[in-house]
Amino acid sequence: MRKGILQTLKFLAFFAVGMLLLWFAFYNTDFSKLWAELKEADYSWLLLSVLFASFAFISRARRWVLLVNPLGFNPSTRNAFYALMTGYLANIALPRIGEITRCVALGKKEKIPVDQLIGTVVIERTIDFLSLLTIMIIMIFTSGEKIGLFLKESILLPIRQKVFSIFGNTWILLAILFLLGVITLFLMIRYKKRLRNIRFFSKMFDLARGIINGLTTITNLKRKWEFIFHTIFIWINYALMTWVVVFSLPSTSHLTFGNSVFILVIGGLAMSAPVQSGLGAFHYIVSRGLLIVNGIPVEDGLAYALLTHESQLIFVAIIGTISFFIIFRKEKASTPPQVQPPNP
Repeated sequence: MRKGILQTLKFLAFFAVGMLLLWFAFYNTDFSKLWAELKEADYSWLLLSVLFASFAFISRARRWVLLVNPLGFNPSTRNAFYALMTGYLANIALPRIGEITRCVALGKKEKIPVDQLIGTVVIERTIDFLSLLTIMIIMIFTSGEKIGLFLKESILLPIRQKVFSIFGNTWILLAILFLLGVITLFLMIRYKKRLRNIRFFSKMFDLARGIINGLTTITNLKRKWEFIFHTIFIWINYALMTWVVVFSLPSTSHLTFGNSVFILVIGGLAMSAPVQSGLGAFHYIVSRGLLIVNGIPVEDGLAYALLTHESQLIFVAIIGTISFFIIFRKEKASTPPQVQPPNP
């Protein structure tokens, strides 16, 4: 009972934050212009976007199987896909709960210990983080001015104005940050065991250990090249599903594949926000990114964000619901053959 109330409160809290971000994203928006953009949209491109998303999800399911194999189990890619989509469905309710849900789903279906599956998901998320970081680094070297402009205009400049209004001079701020960094590093090394009793620091230590274990696991995989192939294939499809949506709107149809990679990066950062499926955060960051980097009006950027986010959300909701009923359905017990009594 108490756990159910806590989960409900968490849902309401995350949903409230999402609604606040959504309001912030659409604040001062010309809704008549936004509606006009959506009416003129060519929605057939969304089907192609969903197709690329399907390829990515199937490939992700297969990559998960490759991580499970060293544990001594060989689940089917089909069941891994159903469990994965069930987890994505759960994420619509509560952020990150889907990671546990998909482990429970696959563990129940394939008779695999859930705690071992959770370890594979930690490794998988570590690889996703490193992949996104790699793409960001590549973009910085190839189109650094775009990311720099976006970070400066939408994040750094507002923070700088706020912080400088408090501290005044730059050197004071830098000195404080340096001092805090040294103190934090010393305390983390000196009191590592005690800090593990604090949930936040425990998660940080586990994340660092997960990154190391993830890299070690990949080098020890028997099918490491297949794993690397699927990792690259997943992100290519993510970029393609992001790109094809630009052709739905006349205002964004001129954007290149390189522009879509930029949208993928900032959209990926937004999806990591602690709200259901990046609600509000995705719309704000993508629309402002398109405005600052490509000069696309906010209403047009919001129209693109709505088409991209909501089409994927609907797709996940439909496939996730179907997958949930498939993977949790009860297996029909096979009835033993009836033995005919011997003739007298």
